Amino acid sequence: MPELLSVKNLKIEATSYPPGEPPKVVTLVEDVSFDLQKGKVLGLIGESGAGKSTIGLSALAYGRGGCRITGGEVLLNGRDILKLGRGGINSVRGRHVCYVAQSAAAAFNPAHKLGDQVIEASLRHGIMNRDEATKRALYLFRVLGLPNPETFGDRYPHQVSGGQLQRAMTAMALCPNPELIVFDEPTTALDVTTQIDVLAAIKHAIEETDTAALYITHDLAVVAQISDDIMVLRHGKTVEYGTTKQVIEAPREEYTRALVSVRQAKRDEAPDQTDTLLKIEHVHAGYANGFKVLHDVSMHLPKGQTLAIVGESGSGKSTLARVITGLLPPSEGRITFEGKELPKALKGRTNDELRRIQMIYQMADTAMNPRQTVREIVGRPLSFYFGMHGAKKTERVKELLDQIEMGTRFLDRYPAELSGGQKQRVAIARALAAKPELILCDEPTSALDPLVAEGILNLLLKLQEETAVSYVFITHDIAIVRAIADSVAVMHRGRLVRFGPKSKVLSPPFDDYTDLLLKSVPEMEIGWLEKVLKTRRMESAGN
Repeated sequence: MPELLSVKNLKIEATSYPPGEPPKVVTLVEDVSFDLQKGKVLGLIGESGAGKSTIGLSALAYGRGGCRITGGEVLLNGRDILKLGRGGINSVRGRHVCYVAQSAAAAFNPAHKLGDQVIEASLRHGIMNRDEATKRALYLFRVLGLPNPETFGDRYPHQVSGGQLQRAMTAMALCPNPELIVFDEPTTALDVTTQIDVLAAIKHAIEETDTAALYITHDLAVVAQISDDIMVLRHGKTVEYGTTKQVIEAPREEYTRALVSVRQAKRDEAPDQTDTLLKIEHVHAGYANGFKVLHDVSMHLPKGQTLAIVGESGSGKSTLARVITGLLPPSEGRITFEGKELPKALKGRTNDELRRIQMIYQMADTAMNPRQTVREIVGRPLSFYFGMHGAKKTERVKELLDQIEMGTRFLDRYPAELSGGQKQRVAIARALAAKPELILCDEPTSALDPLVAEGILNLLLKLQEETAVSYVFITHDIAIVRAIADSVAVMHRGRLVRFGPKSKVLSPPFDDYTDLLLKSVPEMEIGWLEKVLKTRRMESAGN
């Protein structure tokens, strides 16, 4: 079968502008080649900065953010689209090649109905008339498993869930009957339960329409469920390229083997979970608009241990963290810390009560002042809580940077000069500077690549052994729970549905929601998705 897409010796560059230095040309992608046949899926996988999205966008002859395609060929049906003029490229985009982004919310106009936006490209390119495009959209809504497909297109973006919006975006890409779709992390921002539904819908739609696809992700377990071949990328170069079976089951390169084996270890829980540090009793909480989020939540955390709070978006995990810190006073219930009830509101707590409970956020970027250096960011708690200044303060900052395994060479760097993993380490150092007894970790690794995330988890465990600090670890990732937790709380729609030692919570018999949550975690196994869907169908038929 002839190749639909053939990329040969692709080279992509960009110009960087370092402060106080002359502009520099940086090579982002170098000498990358691959082929893709009609109806097949190629997974592009690698860490941030590997060049996955940059390569995927080259299939649309597009260089984002100042990137320039400076070498190689991108042949679509034998025609090099890099040599087309603006008019030729515009005739390719949205007609022959379509793009599905990570954030569906950013791809839709909130002022227009979904149906009108799904058929827009088909009408603009003159591929179909309105009636034909509407019928095509209805067919895709059914294929993608969207609710009430006949009327789904009448809704506005804000009237559907994140998973439904992502499927609507897939329908928008499929509607013009393109030959190729570029999926750029289409399920990364979704909960595990929603991710499985969207992944299954995408796979079914590709099979039904015989469309080829590039599937970009950093999750090897996800790409194993949908791809025929996989290309592993790092620093803009190909590390390994082969069939999905070969890459998953017999990886040749050390980096690929590290990706395949990431987070396989499971830490045993602490046998004694009676020495309580934090106690949450019958907490109810909501927001000023009258929307109630937490309903009668109770749990506890022993000293020096890790409590994982797990659940999908909207389950109340982050709201509970705000209650613990005092950012959101509960309407009912109480929080006790070492046997003493904490004031409900942040403003009522003493400096020492504030010091003892610190927080690490999901997005380190938004939690740091971009105009402050690492020295200033980590040093601020030292001044605030301990009155440290001058050489003594600098010495302690250096000790903390050594403790998080970064070293003093980062002292005078700004956040923009750090990688995602380095920023998160600085956030950990800032929390440790206060010498806390409890650190709340709100999805601190969910925005990181698997190997970087594994490094952060290992660091947190090492610090816990060294300092006996306790963690409340908020996540939707069951693999993380298995790796680090002593006890687990499962939340759903603001209620606690399961709580106890990890060994009990993650062992049957399960309640329905915990069972669904555990079964929705992708495994590094070819055919896993089909097994899960078959099990769901059998369970549904039996009910």
